[in-house]
Amino acid sequence: MVLVRQELGDVLRDFRLQKGRTLRQVASKASVALGYLSEVERGQKEASSEILASVAEALDTPISVIMREVGDRLAVLEGIDVIPDTVPADFTNSFAKDLGPADLVAR
Repeated sequence: MVLVRQELGDVLRDFRLQKGRTLRQVASKASVALGYLSEVERGQKEASSEILASVAEALDTPISVIMREVGDRLAVLEGIDVIPDTVPADFTNSFAKDLGPADLVAR
């Protein structure tokens, strides 16, 4: 089974190491407990979006870049060869069939 939290933790650790920062430095700058950030990096805890935003900012990396890397890694684990930049039309059409007209209104 693929765990998103495990991949996310690996990506955060990789970005932190690429930036040459210690766990302590990132935790301090993100105002996150050192032990908690360590557990997130090891895939033992699921971080909230607020925590992820703080850690991304502490790493001087847009959260979209972090999440894209997580998505790319998940795709590899799921055996997807080509990762589309948009949702395939056949997926959208099959999804839309399950919705009513009110669900399709732009929000």
